[in-house]
Amino acid sequence: MSQPQTMFQLSGRGYAPATLSNATLLIIDAQEEYRSGALALPGLDAAAAEIASLLGAARATGVAVVHVRHLGITGGLFDPQGPRGQFLPELAPQPGEVVVEKRLPNAFAGTELHDRLQALGHLDLIVCGFMTHSSISTTVRACKDYGYRCTLVDSACATRDLPSPEGVIQADVVHRMEMAILADNFATVVQQAKALI
Repeated sequence: MSQPQTMFQLSGRGYAPATLSNATLLIIDAQEEYRSGALALPGLDAAAAEIASLLGAARATGVAVVHVRHLGITGGLFDPQGPRGQFLPELAPQPGEVVVEKRLPNAFAGTELHDRLQALGHLDLIVCGFMTHSSISTTVRACKDYGYRCTLVDSACATRDLPSPEGVIQADVVHRMEMAILADNFATVVQQAKALI
């Protein structure tokens, strides 16, 4: 049996990973809910360290950074008034960095994200954050509709265990599957942040 190929490979429409010098860094939902809340992720700290590496390099070289924050409901997940709705302290925005607030997994839905990215002037996005199967997946897929080229950093994303009729699907399995799906036709995937720094 032959080795399967991605849709990018079969169509000849794949692209090389972006570099920090020609892209905008898009950080999705780097919030406390994923560290200390009901959605605590097993790979959170390792992924946050990778995001911090990208963020530090972007700031050092003047690369545009866009932070996306999910707004939940008062008393619930991502409570915007409570601590779990806030950014992880090591990844919090600095003055001058763009912050886009959303209420749906797709960061473009009902937000000014597209307009803010257009104003920054890059078609290449370096994407990282949480959760791989939810806001990362839906936003990366939408990027293709808007004409952006996504470079997705595997080690700078994480997700959680999911229930299924056959039992629990472990977070690492969910993550690997979603990365393979996105690499098929939606993003160029790099394994670690150091590949882009």
